[in-house]
Amino acid sequence: MRFDVITLFPEFIRQAMAIGVVGRALDRQIIGLDCWNPRDYTEDNYRTVDDRPYGGGPGMVFMIEPLRRAVQAARRVAPDNPVILLSPQGQRFDQSRAKSMAAGSGAIFVCGRYEGLDQRFVDHYVDEELSIGDFVLSGGELPALAVIDAVTRLLPGVLHTDASAIEDSFMDGTLDCPHYTRPEKSEEGEVPAVLLSGNHALIARWRRKQSLGATWLRRPDLLAQLNLNKVDQALLREFMDDHKAENGVQ
Repeated sequence: MRFDVITLFPEFIRQAMAIGVVGRALDRQIIGLDCWNPRDYTEDNYRTVDDRPYGGGPGMVFMIEPLRRAVQAARRVAPDNPVILLSPQGQRFDQSRAKSMAAGSGAIFVCGRYEGLDQRFVDHYVDEELSIGDFVLSGGELPALAVIDAVTRLLPGVLHTDASAIEDSFMDGTLDCPHYTRPEKSEEGEVPAVLLSGNHALIARWRRKQSLGATWLRRPDLLAQLNLNKVDQALLREFMDDHKAENGVQ
């Protein structure tokens, strides 16, 4: 899989991707990365990439020409990969989208800056717009890194065990269950006894129950989208009854 990033700050992207899970994937050549700086595709001495907006208003607008040339250069080495603009106007990126992207060959990410990009560039060269949330950042670099990280960790051989990715939050539409490690007892409490039992069937049941319960408590919107089987419905009812009893709710 290959990722190309159109950015005014290529070193920021390279440094961020050199560490952790993504860094290991790069070292193992599971993924490839290249950055393309629009300033390298300007023709004036000042390497200008922005100008004032027509119609007036605050801020500056990213110009078409340097972006077009940067994308064309990236497409020459990755002709089949979609051009994705990180934008607050884009479709919400989620785990489902990460899984579909992990089945592909990569992407060319365009990281906007300033007040925005000339809309003619978006109309002619962008295949898709993605958003990581309903808020505005200074540029598209952080969203691009977030998407790359989410996709990369799903690729075979990236994590120490592929099961780690399978058990992540949102992989089946629910939040993750709680996790514990040593010591068994601490000032803050004890590890749930079931996790010490060695009974893998009971442990799996407990984890599923907690996962469903956490989703019910924190993200009921996700739960409403799921078609739970009878076992999951029973586990959720059990969690809800336990929760009500613990909080004195009749």
